[in-house]
Amino acid sequence: MIADEPTMARLMIASQKGDKQAYTVLLTEVQLWLERYYRRRCAPAMLDDLVQDVLLAVHNKRASWDPVRPFLPWLAAIARYRWVDHLRKVYRNAEDALEDYDAPEDSEEEAVMARLSLERMFVQIPDKQSEAIGLVKIEGLSIAEAAERSGQSQSAVKVNIHRGLKKLAALVEKAE
Repeated sequence: MIADEPTMARLMIASQKGDKQAYTVLLTEVQLWLERYYRRRCAPAMLDDLVQDVLLAVHNKRASWDPVRPFLPWLAAIARYRWVDHLRKVYRNAEDALEDYDAPEDSEEEAVMARLSLERMFVQIPDKQSEAIGLVKIEGLSIAEAAERSGQSQSAVKVNIHRGLKKLAALVEKAE
């Protein structure tokens, strides 16, 4: 049975008055509604956790529902807030997982050596190519910004990056 707004509201009113059977039916219908609601919004592995979390919230907040107001918007608000809390937790955990506390510290010496090595390789390719690679790949400028700064067209910047990286790769392979 897929309950509509009036049915859900009647079940909630009866539940607030202490009708255990109505409360059981209400929770079953709420569970089905929540599963449909979250199926499009979260990973299948998280569906049950979110549904259970909202069912507990509905149980704890059932006295706060006002019978003169619609039931489904009240339920949807709880579901939405729990979903947002879930997303915050997921993203916070993802950020924590990205932090590597055991990573070795970068030394300035290694960075200087890498830069010197790169400069030696850049001498072996045309200036326009090394300039384009430096602006886009090292400094992080966009193609448009690099074109403006270097005086080259955007197409020329792209071609110079491609050709320069190809020559640098050949130089590395030759050195090995």
